[in-house]
Amino acid sequence: QEFKKVNCEIYAISTDTHFAHKTWHDISENISKIEYPMIGDPTHSLTYDFDVFDENDGLAQRGSFIIDPEGKIVVYEVNVGRNADELLRRLHACQFVYEHGDNVCPAKWKLGEKTIQTTIENIGK
Repeated sequence: QEFKKVNCEIYAISTDTHFAHKTWHDISENISKIEYPMIGDPTHSLTYDFDVFDENDGLAQRGSFIIDPEGKIVVYEVNVGRNADELLRRLHACQFVYEHGDNVCPAKWKLGEKTIQTTIENIGK
């Protein structure tokens, strides 16, 4: 719900078919709670486009991506311990920088905290 509040769309994508997704939804208590679209990619076109298809194993790696309104991937996170709270924090930072290009968010920045204006005087501070 927190992602929806900040106009973020979430999609789950796997190399399985929509038939497999339906089966997961029907038999898995956890999957049945998902409130966002599950997209099948049995041809691997999306997993190739996102550069997460492992040719050796024939499987897609797990990843999280934040894509800006122009379609540019601004956060790319693959095969690491995912954390929804941290992803939301990073989404807030990406949205802030997108809207305020002359400011950046310092390390561990959270929504509402002070940002840094990108000026020659602030380099190294």
